[in-house]
Amino acid sequence: MRTTISLDDDVAALLRRLRERSGKSLRELVNAALREGLPRLFQGREEHHRFVVRSLEVGRCLLPAVDDVAETLAAAEGEDFR
Repeated sequence: MRTTISLDDDVAALLRRLRERSGKSLRELVNAALREGLPRLFQGREEHHRFVVRSLEVGRCLLPAVDDVAETLAAAEGEDFR
């Protein structure tokens, strides 16, 4: 199939660099890119592996209620925190 397409500047620059490196024609590069990319578009979003954060029991909080910043600093660093 013959067609005319308009490429964005960034895409054209990437194709130009690939063409210089590989020595392949623009037609070959565009076809290869479409063969690789089109199936992904049909599949929708790529599958992402779920990242799981495991909890770790570290015991109870060693500080008193942390509502009062001055009291918390005094407990954590001693009365000389100022």
